[in-house]
Amino acid sequence: MDFKALFMGFAFAAMWSSAFTSARIIVQYAPPLTALSLRFLISGLLGCAIAWALGQSFRLSRRQWTGVLVFGLCQNSLYLGLNFVAMQTVQASLAAIIASTMPLLVALAGWLFFDTKVRPLGVAGLIAGVVGVTLIMGARLSGGTDVMGLLLLIVGVLSLTAATLAVMGASSGGNVLAIVGLQLLVGAALTAIPAILFEPFVVDWNPTLIGAFFYTTLIPGLAATWVWFLLVGRIGAVRASTFHFLNPFLGVLIAAGFLGESIGPLDVVGVLIIAGGILAVQLSKQSPAAI
Repeated sequence: MDFKALFMGFAFAAMWSSAFTSARIIVQYAPPLTALSLRFLISGLLGCAIAWALGQSFRLSRRQWTGVLVFGLCQNSLYLGLNFVAMQTVQASLAAIIASTMPLLVALAGWLFFDTKVRPLGVAGLIAGVVGVTLIMGARLSGGTDVMGLLLLIVGVLSLTAATLAVMGASSGGNVLAIVGLQLLVGAALTAIPAILFEPFVVDWNPTLIGAFFYTTLIPGLAATWVWFLLVGRIGAVRASTFHFLNPFLGVLIAAGFLGESIGPLDVVGVLIIAGGILAVQLSKQSPAAI
């Protein structure tokens, strides 16, 4: 793995992990689905405009259109929509920890439902992930975490897992930024429907909200997705996914640094175990020569 790939991987992990903190800020001042739909709209239009300026084609293959629609529904509308709603009542650090289990869930689903062979190191990683999540959930629930918010986070990460399994390889064939822009526009349309039907448009306009909104629109919303697709194209999905082991650390640290969220001893232990489990699962997928 070359230096550029390492830099892209660390950059993606930092941008992805910061999204939970900026989302937590946004939902304190604005209706979650309305803000999310507007974020998708702006990010999607920017992505499509840049793709057009770069000469990328919007004539996608059938597999790429499947990726656009599935990710627009499962990743943007369900996963991020449920996360934004949940973070009205739960901490950003918990949302980051739950979301970071996605690589573990993908490996588990492949093992249980698709007869994917998992090496002993991968099995150990899955067990570690379960232990780490159990420790954190037990500590947070005993501390008064909102159960409904937690359930929304769990359904959200399951939706992201389903999307990942459904469209593996859908970004191949070029036109990466066009694909990113289109799937964001799909998310904008789908989240706008419940926002219009169920959310009152009550916004507390202030510099903090505006800053957090534009940050989450441009950095986690557009740049992180683009970098991820480029990273996968450079080193492959399996090796790129190894960087997910950084997400529990970074998600908790960023939330603590910017929001002042407390970190308990069990949180620290649980995050370390989950990160180790993610790394073990991803390394188990690589050939011995590549590790």
